[in-house]
Amino acid sequence: MTMAYEDYRDANSRWVDRIPAHWRIERLKFVARPQASNVDKHSKDDEIPVRLCNYTDVYNNAQIIADMDFMEATATQAEIDKFALTDDEVIITKDSESWQDIAVPAHVPNAIEGVLCGYHLTQIRPDQEQLDGRYLYYQLCSAALNRQFQVKANGVTRFGLPAYHIDNAETVIPPIDEQRKIARFLDHKLGQIQALIEKKTKLLEQMEEQRSSVITRAVTEGVDHPDAYRETGFAWLPKVPASWSFKRLRFLLREPLMYGANEAAEFEEPDWPRFIRITDVHANGTLRPETFKSLPPEVAAPYKLVAGDILLARSGATVGKSFKYDDSWGAAAFAGYLIRARFEPEFADFLTWYLRSQPYWEWVKGNFIQATIQNISAEKYSNLWVPVPPKAEREHIVAHIETEMEQIERVRQSIDKAIVCLAEYKASIITAAVTGQIKVV
Repeated sequence: MTMAYEDYRDANSRWVDRIPAHWRIERLKFVARPQASNVDKHSKDDEIPVRLCNYTDVYNNAQIIADMDFMEATATQAEIDKFALTDDEVIITKDSESWQDIAVPAHVPNAIEGVLCGYHLTQIRPDQEQLDGRYLYYQLCSAALNRQFQVKANGVTRFGLPAYHIDNAETVIPPIDEQRKIARFLDHKLGQIQALIEKKTKLLEQMEEQRSSVITRAVTEGVDHPDAYRETGFAWLPKVPASWSFKRLRFLLREPLMYGANEAAEFEEPDWPRFIRITDVHANGTLRPETFKSLPPEVAAPYKLVAGDILLARSGATVGKSFKYDDSWGAAAFAGYLIRARFEPEFADFLTWYLRSQPYWEWVKGNFIQATIQNISAEKYSNLWVPVPPKAEREHIVAHIETEMEQIERVRQSIDKAIVCLAEYKASIITAAVTGQIKVV
């Protein structure tokens, strides 16, 4: 249960407007001992074997506990004495490629034997009579109070937080018993919120499974249950309806498959044709506006796309991924790690969905050319066998899938919105609790 405090006073702080009358604002150095670690990842023969709590351990975890997979390294006895993990301390990131990742905290509930705090991190050891470590962790999670670390970080391409600004950071200090009560409240409340977020996230996963299932069933069986099937001879698609034909991809093309432009993505001229790379494509098949690159018109000309063209990723982690171009996105050309498939119009929509089906991805997995990176050539793609329903049935299948996808997308957006709202509520309740805007009882 929560309520407001009876009496408040001006906090005289840039970060907090008011605090309960019996709370105080202190510089961190007066209620804790921050220390930046200088323990590197190197192993030396003349040093003692240890394990390191590194940047990613802190960045990716709310708590640092003994059963985590820590990196093996070595350290001097002096470093072990100074940087060992102790009870109820907090570790924060002090260096990062982004100022938004400065002062990300993790709590160490209990000392961990043989584990040291690694480089790019700062340990904060609270004065146990004045500051509870779990409460400090939550305070560092508060956007209002964490922002002071972010704005004090120095750098251009990499940011670092000087010790002076950590030492002199403003900290909101309630009585110690009240700190512990706040920490227990947040443990419980945030646990409930996180459980809801995880349920919603699980629903999103199920929506993706449903999306894949709807597409796969429609493009391999049709919308209405067929009376008879025929064998294909392929493990990735054993049978198709007897009334369907089965053709290689190249026989459905209007033009031969074509590789994209081997040009550097270095221009951002808005009036030039967009230079599409597979990393520009959202999972929902739209283009990311923030990754816009362009090509000079004369360079783009041989590679310009027309409505209905499908781009196929031919190498790397995205191999097999496909994207259908819509001319409402404006003039565009495509990059060298993509292959353009220009189909006869009557096949394009059906094939767009087939290239998202489970049998297609089974074929992709079975056709990697293993060199230094995974690769599927244009020749391989051209020999992909595709089920081909009669024209009227193809149109029926496409209409059915599009209707189902619209419904699934509406539900997905609703779940996404709920997750965002829960995350915002989680952040707001942390700030409200650690700045005294609500009273925990």
